[in-house]
Amino acid sequence: MSEYSPTDLLNALAAASRGLSERKEEVNRLNVFPVPDGDTGTNMSLTLESVVANVAQQPEGASKAALCKAITTGALMGARGNSGVITSQIFRGLCEGVEAADTFDVAALDASFARAQEVAFQAVRKPVEGTILTVLRDIAQAARHVHKKRFELDDALDHLVSEAYASVQRTPDFLPVLRENNVVDAGGYGLALILDGFVAALKGREGALADELSVARIGAAPKVAIELNDDWEGSEYRYCTEFLVSSDELDVDAARDFLPTMGDCDLLVGTHPNFKVHVHTNRPDQVLEWFLTHEAQVAEVHIHNMQLQSAERTQRLASESASEPAPYGFVAVASGEGNAKILASLGIDEVVSGGQTMNPSTKDLLEAIGRVNARRVIVLPNNSNIIMAAQSACELAESDCAVVPTKTLPQAFSAMFGFSEDAALDENVAAMTEAFAEVRTGEVTHAVKDSRDAHGNPIAAGDVIGIADGSIEAVGSRIDEVCMRLLEAMGAEDADTITVLAGADLSADDEAALLTLVEERFDDAEVESHRGEQPLYPVIIAVE
Repeated sequence: MSEYSPTDLLNALAAASRGLSERKEEVNRLNVFPVPDGDTGTNMSLTLESVVANVAQQPEGASKAALCKAITTGALMGARGNSGVITSQIFRGLCEGVEAADTFDVAALDASFARAQEVAFQAVRKPVEGTILTVLRDIAQAARHVHKKRFELDDALDHLVSEAYASVQRTPDFLPVLRENNVVDAGGYGLALILDGFVAALKGREGALADELSVARIGAAPKVAIELNDDWEGSEYRYCTEFLVSSDELDVDAARDFLPTMGDCDLLVGTHPNFKVHVHTNRPDQVLEWFLTHEAQVAEVHIHNMQLQSAERTQRLASESASEPAPYGFVAVASGEGNAKILASLGIDEVVSGGQTMNPSTKDLLEAIGRVNARRVIVLPNNSNIIMAAQSACELAESDCAVVPTKTLPQAFSAMFGFSEDAALDENVAAMTEAFAEVRTGEVTHAVKDSRDAHGNPIAAGDVIGIADGSIEAVGSRIDEVCMRLLEAMGAEDADTITVLAGADLSADDEAALLTLVEERFDDAEVESHRGEQPLYPVIIAVE
């Protein structure tokens, strides 16, 4: 049985709405797309406020069906902007999933988010990766995971929040415009804040897990830097047009065929008799005329000039554009484009190219530290041969600087989990060092000469070898074979998480086959893979 009553859930929803309203400007500031669509934070918060207001009108003791209808209707009627309309569809799907469940438990979470994903994706004609829809899909996948693994409800809720923020951090990997402007997706961040606020209120936790614009403070905790985007390229459409439609006879297919002829970002959501229309167009008058001539009543018409909004935002950000240094900055060493992207997504400001076969100099590291606009800089060398150079660079740096002595990339990933922007420099070094202490790293490569492994067994030049924290623990002729032996030697049987970084020499097919082997052999561990694209080492493995 669920320990949360309908009243608990509704109160948590109201708290999430208040939390988003208080932080809407954080979300608005992220929305620096070349084609802005109003203010995402404002639009999403207005949508939630409409939900709460509609639910508040329900009588005490209202049925679950009545409450779900109030939420769905309130979201639809209050939806503002593209993000608000999509949010309304997420709530519709969540309600449909909850309404079909007997209790609020982990199974209900799975069903609700699965339905929310289905409804929201159906509403968007051309879903784009790296947006709120991507974050929703990742939350739904996390809900399936906690259901499959039989999490306790409270642990499941926290896991969903963590995965939501992690997904937000990945959005720049999908959308170049986010990566270019050094931001995450505004709608995805808004959704994570809603979920975080809901869970925090439900569990009686003080404050949301993300207590500032750091997006994934519960995990990687990188701050989100916001840069000015003053090259508004625009689409060919100027006006964000949205309104409510009331009609028992509306031909939905005809309306959905008509809207793309008038512009882009077109959405028609709802069911007879209530619909919400959203479209970017140069002729909002013609859009309205079409619905009026098709026996529909129109209300709550909002037309925004996106070009003017973009100019205002550009001016505002320009005035805010800081020369003020950030409290903290990070420099890390890595080889491989994929690994550099992962580090950047974790909040690393400067990634210096280098590693096992190409150690950067003290000068290289010092120059990288100098490029970081921060009062304090932390360096992660990620190789034992680079630690001393990093320490020398820190001694010469003008800013306060310290080294967290990571010897591998996986250690650096985990070290970022120990960072706190509120802590002193020495406290962060200690916490980050402790955070990676339990990480075991395995590296798979080819022997360049005859040798012996850690147990005295012979190695021939060209053999595939597996190195666990500096010790050669596996030898063979196949990469997958050596990886499995290496994992055994690293104690993966008891691991919670296994991470695979695929190198430049490992094909996508071989990566997929290796993951299948790992998942089947170590089925109790969470297994994930990333394209690190590092040279010389087809596979790097982390076991935690």
